[in-house]
Amino acid sequence: MTAQVSRVQDFGTLDVTKSVRSRDVSGAVERLTALVESDMDRVNQTIIANMQSDVTLIPQLAGYLIASGGKRLRPLLTLASARLCGLTQGDEAINLAASVEFIHTATLLHDDVVDDSSLRRGAASANAVWGNKASVLVGDFLYSRAFQLMVADRNLATLKTLADASAVIASGEVAQLTTANDLGTNHQDYLDVIEAKTAALFAAACQVGAEAARAPEAEIEALRTYGHNLGMAFQLIDDALDYSADQEKLGKSVGDDFAEGKVTLPVLLAYEQGDADEQDFWRRSIERLDQNDGDLDRAKALIARHDAIAGTVAAAERYGARATAALASLPPLSDGVQDIREALEDVITFCVVRGH
Repeated sequence: MTAQVSRVQDFGTLDVTKSVRSRDVSGAVERLTALVESDMDRVNQTIIANMQSDVTLIPQLAGYLIASGGKRLRPLLTLASARLCGLTQGDEAINLAASVEFIHTATLLHDDVVDDSSLRRGAASANAVWGNKASVLVGDFLYSRAFQLMVADRNLATLKTLADASAVIASGEVAQLTTANDLGTNHQDYLDVIEAKTAALFAAACQVGAEAARAPEAEIEALRTYGHNLGMAFQLIDDALDYSADQEKLGKSVGDDFAEGKVTLPVLLAYEQGDADEQDFWRRSIERLDQNDGDLDRAKALIARHDAIAGTVAAAERYGARATAALASLPPLSDGVQDIREALEDVITFCVVRGH
């Protein structure tokens, strides 16, 4: 194992099988949704109200993507974090959760244009239906709506948190362009990209929920840490699934990352451990994007040969362990709120076991 691989994996351990034995995590997100159902209903109403416009294309395109079946995990994290910190009523957490979903939706619109993706959650992507120009501009509209909702409650702490996260996400997308097609990318550069493009919004979603509840700084930091590490685990598993899932499970075209020459951890691990012939294959298919029929199948076979999926899942498990530890650092909670903490623990395991 290379030193780089060791650094990726050196984050402690998460006993996934123990978590699965103790509680069924297959419906973890649904259980979390049920615990904050009334608030989530209000978030959905806020989203619908704020994506309206006199320009008909805006609600059509935004509504198409928002209604396409996502689990709303990020706004759920905002609501759950607010509840954990004692906020049981008021509009602030609702507006912030809607803002988080608008930021996420805007990034999806922009990502699909940059990646030239044709599928999103198993359906035609918005850019495939309406074109790239409309997708980019509606994404900009949703960013604007997010900031309007953020400032409604005049909480400078939450505004700063989400504004900072938005800037980090944008920089992460640009950084990803610099690592694409470059097999010289080191593990830290790869981790920096997913930290920015995915983990930053997970972290901010949790942080603003705690900030809306005016929680002590230690609780805010614990929930931010939970969200950050959950986001890292989530993206690592997504990168693994691009080479191991079926298209229906993944919700996008399997092999999209390969077709675009994205350098993800499964590719890095297989490339670093491959022989000269294998490394030549990766350079041709990833760096030069000279791809032939059957190349995706060969890429999957090489990734399997070198246990690169297992290595990626192991890294995700270690981030999951950090997320679990962050939740454990919170003070004792009442029975009703304890249910939310258990659901958040199950979400960690659910995100990781998708890769098994």
